[in-house]
Amino acid sequence: MNVKFYWLGCKVNHYECSALKSLFLSLGYKEAKSDEQSDVCVVNTCSVTATADQKSRQLIRRVRKESPHSILVVMGCFSQNHSQQVADWLGADIIIGTSNRSKIIDYINCFKQNHKQIISVNPSTRFFCYEELGTTSCSENVRAYLKIQDGCDNFCSYCLIPFVRGKSRSRSLNAIVDEAQFLINCGYKELVITGIDVGSYRDGEYSFSDLIEKLLDIPNLFRLRISSIEASQIDDKFLFLLQTRKNLAHHLHLSLQSGSDSVLKRMNRHYTCKEFYRVIENIRNVAPDCAITTDIIVGYPQESDEEFEETYHFIQRCQFSRLHVFPFSAREGTKAAREIGQVDAKLKKERVNRLISLSDELWKQYTSLFDGKPVEVLVESYDKKSRTYFGHTSNYLEVNLKSSSNIIGQVINSTFKKV
Repeated sequence: MNVKFYWLGCKVNHYECSALKSLFLSLGYKEAKSDEQSDVCVVNTCSVTATADQKSRQLIRRVRKESPHSILVVMGCFSQNHSQQVADWLGADIIIGTSNRSKIIDYINCFKQNHKQIISVNPSTRFFCYEELGTTSCSENVRAYLKIQDGCDNFCSYCLIPFVRGKSRSRSLNAIVDEAQFLINCGYKELVITGIDVGSYRDGEYSFSDLIEKLLDIPNLFRLRISSIEASQIDDKFLFLLQTRKNLAHHLHLSLQSGSDSVLKRMNRHYTCKEFYRVIENIRNVAPDCAITTDIIVGYPQESDEEFEETYHFIQRCQFSRLHVFPFSAREGTKAAREIGQVDAKLKKERVNRLISLSDELWKQYTSLFDGKPVEVLVESYDKKSRTYFGHTSNYLEVNLKSSSNIIGQVINSTFKKV
């Protein structure tokens, strides 16, 4: 039997596919090549935006068309939220939501026996426990994802994730440390902490910062990177680790969403711009070179010209290194989708373009600080066409390198050249 994996969306989905791939391989399955038919196809979907829903539907249809005789398993946030649609319209054989993924092999074996469609979607997401999917051994060349947590309790007005992923629940510290040690022993140099709301991590008396300290203590871990965290979850201990531990990456993605207090209040974000900026200052006090990136939602319901300008100027004040800009996408079932004053699509596009231009300016300003400076690069990939190696620094600057020998996985001292 062979199997193919497809995934959309966040790093958590990537991790889950990697963990399940390891499970399948351990049971004798082979991973099918891209140009060959597969006995089983597993699709891990996303539902964070309306566009993600559309992409999930398109991917499921494409996989079914390309592999008409395969057992098609669809899992993830889209199938959690639209299980009947996946079952009735999209031709899936096995439908799993955001729980019961660990039973995937049992479901496949059952389907092989009776060929009856299986729907295993538990609607009671707020009662989910953390689901252990085992240790992943499939990842990128030198970087591996490490999931520590699932679910979210923030209930932002625009977001479905607390409903489709369930309550915030944490993986045991011992299981995380064990997997991290396994990945390091496999040769991975960089681990990326992933989860839906990683800063909410708690295992008994251990907080997120306690976990990070434990991981940084593991011998031979060259670099630990945090995928995304709320500014309010950065405490004094984390700042101390950022200042004193060389193997904690100097790159933090802090979700801002808006730089207007009135919009933040409507979004049900639990901070003010003043509080957010104080965290930025604290980070820069201990790690002046730290790259700080953020997410911005443009065109939230009732967002006025004045509120958008507040956001624009607050971003300038924070001096982020780069922005991830998204036009507001109304999600059925959220409070924001029911709000009056939806912003005109043309105006949203204009505002998005302004922030993308600002992001380009901020990136140029940030990278210019390191032009001609010595940097330490973890080499990750090679492009045959240009005969160039690529890697990243601790603060996520991409560096191009030439070498006559294979240097993937090595740490190289180089000089950063601004492109």
